[in-house]
Formats: sequence, structure tokens, C-alpha cells
Amino acid sequence: MRSEDALDDVAERVRSCTQCPLSSVRINAVPGEGPADARVMLVGQNPGNEEDRAGRPFVGRSGAYLDDVLARHGIPRSALFITSIVKCTSPGNRRPSNEEVITCMPYLEAQVTIISPSVIVALGRVAQMMPRYDEIEYIETYHPAAAMRFPRFRSRFEDDISKVKTYVGRP
Repeated sequence: MRSEDALDDVAERVRSCTQCPLSSVRINAVPGEGPADARVMLVGQNPGNEEDRAGRPFVGRSGAYLDDVLARHGIPRSALFITSIVKCTSPGNRRPSNEEVITCMPYLEAQVTIISPSVIVALGRVAQMMPRYDEIEYIETYHPAAAMRFPRFRSRFEDDISKVKTYVGRP
């Protein structure tokens, strides 16, 4: 199966998933988006309200900030695969439970296996819970919402994102 088809298959399974109670509160599951040959994956916590409505990752305020930081560093969003550790929004945008993370983890693991990125950028503490693969480098940083909200986090976040540029476009 081609990588694009395999990613589409995972996305369809995410969209139809009813394995946890989050499926009953979502409008749209958000499997993620980006090319199947992306060298870089950005992994967040879970979709917020705007992402839930749009069915796309990082389209709300923190997504606009992320897009701005990417653009300032010359990193095209279209070159990245962007997803979350949990694929559905949570009530009140609360942190996903451990059970929700465990339930969604096979989808993320399948995406990582299909894409086989050079680096994964874990955006925030929940994303930093994901399993590690020996052949993949990891950058752990703040979630864009935290970097937006707390000025003391911004320079580290932006420095971490700037490192992504070296991976974009690598064969």
C-alpha cells in the first residue's frame, strides 16, 4: 500500500473511532495533515474547539501563532505532518486522560511508522508522553499556546522550532 493511502486509511479509522467517550463530544476527529514523506512531525496534545470545528490541526489562535513562527523561520507548514497525540477535543479543553492517550496511541504510532520522520517535535507535556523510536530524533518544547501566553517560554519555543529548518527538505 502506498504511504499516502496508508495515511488516508489511518485518517478514516480516526474519523470513525468510537473507542472512548471523546467520540461523543467531538464534531470532527482530527487525524492530522501533511505529506506522507514529511521529514518532520509536530505532535500536540489534542484538538481545541477551532480544530474540532474545522477537522484540522492547529487552526485556532495557537495555530496562527505556530504558523507565524514557522513563517519567520522559513519553514513551510505544508512540509510538515501536524497531528496530536489524542485525535478528539476534550470537554472544556481539559488535558486528555491517560486512558484517552492510551486509546489514541495506536493511531499516532501508525502515523509515525508510515511517515518515518527524521524528527518529531513534541509540543507540550502530553505530547512528550509518546513512545520513543531509536531512529527518530526528538525535540521537546512548549505548546504554542503556552509560548503565546507566557513570554518567558517564547524564546525557547522559537529556538526549538528554528531547529526544524535543518530537517525540512532533507532526502
